[in-house]
Amino acid sequence: MNAHHIDEFGLVLFGTARAWRTKLDERLRPLGLSQGKWRTLIHLSQGGDKLTQKEIAERMGIEEPTLAGLLNRLESDGWIERQESPNDRRCKIVHLRKRSKAVLDEIFSAAHQLRDELIEDVPPGELEICMRVLNQIRQRAEVEGAAGNSAAELNVSKLSKAA
Repeated sequence: MNAHHIDEFGLVLFGTARAWRTKLDERLRPLGLSQGKWRTLIHLSQGGDKLTQKEIAERMGIEEPTLAGLLNRLESDGWIERQESPNDRRCKIVHLRKRSKAVLDEIFSAAHQLRDELIEDVPPGELEICMRVLNQIRQRAEVEGAAGNSAAELNVSKLSKAA
């Protein structure tokens, strides 16, 4: 792969994720769900009914005040409820309400249908390679999350010395 394509890797990755989310958002809008709402519900469904607001915000990559607004709207819509943590009164644990199961079924159905449409022409072998590479990159980014800063600091240091 030439250097030009490598330089565009991040842009292609982020652009693909954004386009995919936007397409799913269009399909879920008739259910009255914004991207923030359906993403929150998905993270809650994967969290086993034991996530704190802080953990949800971290999973979604958003700030806690932003999440608080989403949770307020989801709670007023009757999709979730917040309860005090038995271990820490300062924390709230967010629980899906029973009525959210039906909307989650619709979210996952739409997501699976969209996935199938978007990857239908991709050969299975290429898709396996893509998944393996993306998982490897994600795992490296997660493991090196804190340590990765030192690499960035090193690059900044090099640039400063060069200037």
